[in-house]
Amino acid sequence: MVTSQARQVVEQIFEPLADIGDSLNVFGDAAFLPRLADSWTWAPDSLSIAFHLNPRAHWHDGKPVRASDVQFTISLCKNPALAAPMAPLLSNIDSVSVADSLTPVFWFKRRSAQEFYDAASVALILPQHVYGAIPIAGMASSAVLRHPIGSGRFRFSRWIPNATIEIVSNKEHYRAPGRLDRVIWTIAPGDFNAAATRFLAGEADFFEAVRPAMIPEIAKSPNLRLIEYPGFKFGYMVFNMRDPKNPKLPNPLFSDPAVRRALTMAIDRASIVKNVFDSLAIPSIGPTVRAMGTSDTTIAQIPYDPQRSMQMLDSLGWRSAPGAIRANNGKQLAFTIMVPASSQERQKIAVLMQDEFKRVGVKVDILSVEPNVFERQQYAHSFDAAIETWLADPSPGGVRESWGSDAAHTEGSKNYGDYASSIFDSRVDSALGAPSRSAARVLYSRAFQTLIADAPAIWLFEPRNMVGIERRIHAAPLRADAWWAHLADWYVPADEQIARDHADAAQAARQAAPHAASQPAKRGS
Repeated sequence: MVTSQARQVVEQIFEPLADIGDSLNVFGDAAFLPRLADSWTWAPDSLSIAFHLNPRAHWHDGKPVRASDVQFTISLCKNPALAAPMAPLLSNIDSVSVADSLTPVFWFKRRSAQEFYDAASVALILPQHVYGAIPIAGMASSAVLRHPIGSGRFRFSRWIPNATIEIVSNKEHYRAPGRLDRVIWTIAPGDFNAAATRFLAGEADFFEAVRPAMIPEIAKSPNLRLIEYPGFKFGYMVFNMRDPKNPKLPNPLFSDPAVRRALTMAIDRASIVKNVFDSLAIPSIGPTVRAMGTSDTTIAQIPYDPQRSMQMLDSLGWRSAPGAIRANNGKQLAFTIMVPASSQERQKIAVLMQDEFKRVGVKVDILSVEPNVFERQQYAHSFDAAIETWLADPSPGGVRESWGSDAAHTEGSKNYGDYASSIFDSRVDSALGAPSRSAARVLYSRAFQTLIADAPAIWLFEPRNMVGIERRIHAAPLRADAWWAHLADWYVPADEQIARDHADAAQAARQAAPHAASQPAKRGS
């Protein structure tokens, strides 16, 4: 589940043991809601949790969900050979044992206020009889993955690569079927304008990527409405600490944090965000978001100061004549910013940054690539710098996934820049062991201050989340970390349903979106 678009679909098909709930409180278990597990029991020393699985839970192929499935899932996700991006988030789980067919028991290395979250919500549980037969080396290319079998309130229906994904209500679900008969996502990378036009024309029911220019059109439409909700996404430009030509070596430009700080000072983040997003984003506060309960919005940022940037670069040996590119021992201070061709916003940001870097004597080229190439180059550390977006984990400890040393130098990890700091790691570890949210907030603040000062990235923007939706669709509350968390509870009132021929609905869906606009199908279709 690398992208938020993939999560939207996968999290309808598969389930965790328990859901974090709308409060997004990861401390203790009071806020969590039963899912595959209908109850749980803590050991007296708090170093193990026994979950009791709902005996009515079944996989979509009819087989019952068992404790061995839970044990298999956690073992698979922690297996270094798989290189699962979530593995760092499971590091405090020592093992999972099977007490009986409905009772998996989690054993922890140490006490932590987030033990329950780590066990119950980080991993979606997989059926061992389906995925256990696939060799790990061939899992990524296995045909089985193209027809996922889960336990969720929706079943997988069909997938046309780069075009359509469809799920249908699981009428036999042990808790409740999805209230919509089917939901269709369409994918049209790079075709934002066409997708927006189709949404405004009524050819799709939901659009998650509303831009400022669309707001007046949606506001005056009798059939559409806007919903704003707090978000967990932020954008940044990451510096690659590894040499793109030889990832075993440090990057000769970016391995020095003083250079990274000087480059950060050259960028007017507030001006760029205003220019690109108008009122639909604000400058980022670092590797976290304002909506997270542990975030400290007062953490000092590296200031915009181009004069100081030039002085620092001079002192570091990167000198230039007026109008010339800075150089040090014959090597130019020049690099490439990689951006996905599907994102107009990130391309605009890159152009503005290119101009600001030029003013301090730094040469920047822009490399626009297709999303699949962008992703491949990230994992291979084959780039100089890249403008990323990240959907933060509800737990602030999720920062380990993208910035922790355990994820550095690891194939397949999301620490794309290969940043590593023992000080940062130790401060995150201290925060993970905090007994309360208030104590954790102080400790995470120290950890994030370390990361910001090291400047492994330039923290750019935090979007205001604004979605467009057809008025007949009654959406459940949109959760800050995942608007789709309650998609199974969306519905269309009986007196507002429109019968549609299946082929017509599918055709409309195929035309709907740039990344993942969705068309919830109406009952009666």
